[in-house]
Amino acid sequence: MKLRIALISCLLAFSQAAPAVTIKIATLAPEGTNWMKEMRAAGAEIKQKTAGRVEIKYFPGGVMGNDSAVLRKIKLGQLQGGALSGAELSAVYPDAQIYSVPFLFRDLAEVEFVRKQVDPLLQQGFEKAGFFAVGLSGGGFANIMSVKSVVAKEDLRASKVWVPQNDRIAQVAFTEAGVNPIALPLADVYTSLQTGLLETVANTTSGAIAFQWHTRIKHVVDLPLTYVMGIMVIDKRTFNKLEAADQTVVRDAIGRAFVKLDAANKRDNESARNVLAKQGVKFDAPSAVETDYWRGVGARTLKKLQADGAVSELLLAAIFKAQAEYRASTGVRAQ
Repeated sequence: MKLRIALISCLLAFSQAAPAVTIKIATLAPEGTNWMKEMRAAGAEIKQKTAGRVEIKYFPGGVMGNDSAVLRKIKLGQLQGGALSGAELSAVYPDAQIYSVPFLFRDLAEVEFVRKQVDPLLQQGFEKAGFFAVGLSGGGFANIMSVKSVVAKEDLRASKVWVPQNDRIAQVAFTEAGVNPIALPLADVYTSLQTGLLETVANTTSGAIAFQWHTRIKHVVDLPLTYVMGIMVIDKRTFNKLEAADQTVVRDAIGRAFVKLDAANKRDNESARNVLAKQGVKFDAPSAVETDYWRGVGARTLKKLQADGAVSELLLAAIFKAQAEYRASTGVRAQ
């Protein structure tokens, strides 16, 4: 009888589920935003559908430090992933911000068409870099915003302009425009606007409100500058520990959440523009001459990046191919 009890105990011990895997995800996104609401909903779905085998724990609002600190903690195993912008993730995968080449896209419909073909290529690139990009969301187009009018290039050159730390594309673009920007982490921008270290930044309208920059800015250049991406990555070392079925659950749940974020971001940017206008922020339309100048800066930036090998020609070719297909289907002539 004792032997039988011992055998049953061993069988019960071996039949118990494997220990739960906790995936710690850091992000600069503030609590209460749609970004966090959707990610938390996805986390709850993952825990329920994996019977607790996989749990996502989020650290929002930059409590784990700036993007460099987050990536360092992932490398050390203190975190297992992050939800960051393409620019912030370019430190581990340079092509993470390829959509952010200035004036690369004409409108959101074109971006959506291109992303259907190019997002899977970006995910393959992340995997080679040691990450699974489980969620990609378009934040919309960023505009230049400032405490004073910078609608003319001379005004921008005289301003204290922010460029995201490690953002190679933005750095090249501003250099091509004759601007000497100040490189800082995203988390330092609000304080820098308060102290006067910065006067001019770039973000989506909803992003400006989410990070409270709207309390400092007074002018927005009414010309979409660059397309912003938000990407959630999980370290391959952790993701590969999950059972295949659980990996599918994670991908599906977070993937659906980011599709919802795409739609929500569109609505948020539209409503945020109205909010900014109501509080007195002026949307300054550049002249045709200024617009042509900035589009020229975008073209020179891309050529410079290509010459330096800073962007993947394979990905660029895929983007241009998809653009051509979209423009042909809509009857729009190529530039």
